[in-house]
Amino acid sequence: MANDDPGSGATAHPPAEDEVHVVAEETKKTAKKRGKDKKGSFWRELPVLVVVALVLAFVIKTFVIQAFYIPSESMENTLLTNDRVLVNKLVYHTRDIERGDIVVFSGVDSWDGEVQFEEPSNPVAGFFRWVGTAFGVVPGEKDYIKRVIGIPGDKVKCCDPKGRITVNGTPIEEEGYLYPGDVPSNRYFEVTVEQGRLWVMGDHRSVSLDSRSHMGDPGGGTIPADHVVGRAFVIVWPFSRAATLPIPETFAQPALKAAGAVGGAAPLLLGLAGAVPVVLVRRRLTRRR
Repeated sequence: MANDDPGSGATAHPPAEDEVHVVAEETKKTAKKRGKDKKGSFWRELPVLVVVALVLAFVIKTFVIQAFYIPSESMENTLLTNDRVLVNKLVYHTRDIERGDIVVFSGVDSWDGEVQFEEPSNPVAGFFRWVGTAFGVVPGEKDYIKRVIGIPGDKVKCCDPKGRITVNGTPIEEEGYLYPGDVPSNRYFEVTVEQGRLWVMGDHRSVSLDSRSHMGDPGGGTIPADHVVGRAFVIVWPFSRAATLPIPETFAQPALKAAGAVGGAAPLLLGLAGAVPVVLVRRRLTRRR
């Protein structure tokens, strides 16, 4: 028989209901502690997550795809001011730059800016400007976007009797992408594109400071092909203007490609033609000896 006498020395047990309440309180305390730990863990991990995101963005921007902001009217109506485009940086590792490509290139130490920018006032502002440039929120200070008209070996001329630009004697039809009311060029020019260089022009010819405006510079207005960052292939912002940027059909003319192939092969053929007599003379001299 149980002893209920408090003075008997037996240990008193709390009622079962009290035990339940104690367990519930402990559970609440544990849950609150875990919640605080999770919040603390999140804030501790947040800087790491930010750094990882920036590193990934930097890698992608540097080697794969980068967003660019359009700061001027030089490519209207194909590209409008404040448009954002994605630029493929890998494409020219698998194929050559082609006529009709819209390319972004660096104008460092060469072209003057079409749009002037103020230098960041401090390192923090410079950092945020870099981030904005990486994500295409703000324009790059020395990045330009134009359409390739002539590739190495091409003879680009303005204009034929119908006012069209010709490449290797073949006229290109540009109505599909020229700014409405613009003529292909309001100035005469005739250039032969050197190896390793490109002749580029804006689609809004009347306002574009393109190769024509730099004919007095080294290279005669052409840009170094190795300054090309990549090919703009799609408009991503604003969403209402989202579209791809294909090469216009006029650049697929068989005559244009054939002429370009002959032009590109000409230096090699001339070199071979000059080498043959030299080889024959050497053989004759060797035989006489």
